[in-house]
Amino acid sequence: MKSSERLSAEVNRLFSPQTIREQANKIFTRIKRGEGHFSYHEELWPEVTAHVIKTIKENYPSLEIPFHARYVHFRAGGHDRLANKKSLFDALDATERARTLIELVITSVLLDAGAGPKWKYKEEETGECYSRSEGLGVVSFHMFFSGSYSKEGKAQASAKGLQAFSLGKLRKEFQVSEDNPLVGEAGRVQLIQMLGHVIEEKPEFFPGLRLGGLVDYFLKEYGKELPAEELLKTILLALGPIWPGREEREGVNLGDVWSYSPIEELVPFHKLSQWLSYSLIEPLAEAGIEVTNMEALTGLPEYRNGGLFVDGGLIELKNSGDYHKAWKPSSELIIEWRALTICLLDECAKRVREEMNMSEKDFPLVKVLEGGTWWAGRRLAAMKRADSSPPIKIESDGTVF
Repeated sequence: MKSSERLSAEVNRLFSPQTIREQANKIFTRIKRGEGHFSYHEELWPEVTAHVIKTIKENYPSLEIPFHARYVHFRAGGHDRLANKKSLFDALDATERARTLIELVITSVLLDAGAGPKWKYKEEETGECYSRSEGLGVVSFHMFFSGSYSKEGKAQASAKGLQAFSLGKLRKEFQVSEDNPLVGEAGRVQLIQMLGHVIEEKPEFFPGLRLGGLVDYFLKEYGKELPAEELLKTILLALGPIWPGREEREGVNLGDVWSYSPIEELVPFHKLSQWLSYSLIEPLAEAGIEVTNMEALTGLPEYRNGGLFVDGGLIELKNSGDYHKAWKPSSELIIEWRALTICLLDECAKRVREEMNMSEKDFPLVKVLEGGTWWAGRRLAAMKRADSSPPIKIESDGTVF
């Protein structure tokens, strides 16, 4: 049974990228009316667009831009770490390669929430130090291939192996110390452990009690064409129980969905799940599965993309004192910031394409994110703050951002 057929009408709606956009636009409308915590300075679009285009051309002069996906961080420092595993993958058939890569990507993405400004990782093989997203990508890559999620020490992610993952293991592999703190340690470990329990509880999605069994589910239910919206709904349905208890409907954990009282409605974002959807496109291709209608997915409402619009002046907190406070993901202010980020990313992509004379097909949102907005946000943060921290402080538990 396809994922959307397993869900009630209400949950289907809350798991839809179309609903993410609709609810975000309701909040954007409030902001444009002068309500909420932010003011909107539309006149600054030319400067923000120019900064994004400049970033794209500097990062990718040939405009050969990869998808905004986890694979990018496995190449940090110019080292193609996956290529170095060629002999391992050459020994596997196409479906098993896809299973293995899906396990690598999902475990890596689930450990991808913001590391904090002080954490770094020194890679033994290169002697190089990485921080933030690159560091998280590199350390999670090595953790997977060292057998961290398999009871047999294989490069696999099995139910029992994931359940046995520990805080001690995380701290050792991530080189965490008093001088090298990692934000949200416990939340990361809980996600990985819960993932192991979910695989046991939902064997229909995970044949063989392996995370990579998702490949077999997709082949059985969708064949060789998988709509992006169905990919996202499968991730939300299959992995939903791993997230900390938030909103729930009809026994289904909604995950990254928040109650926003000014409109008395739920606002979905599904940031990590959409990031995961983008990141699974290449692994699924190994099994001959094409993800279609990718433009249905939204931009990612996290602090680099969102920071671009704050640091670029497009949106501004009305109360300057709010920049000095730390905000929970459930707060109205953060919900507004993330909703604005969704809407502004769509508008930014449109303006970038117009300036560069490119079509949506040639330059989809997933490439605008990787080529420009995410990196532009990071660059502005580095210019404005010595530690490159986001412009608005977030109390992260390691499961949202």
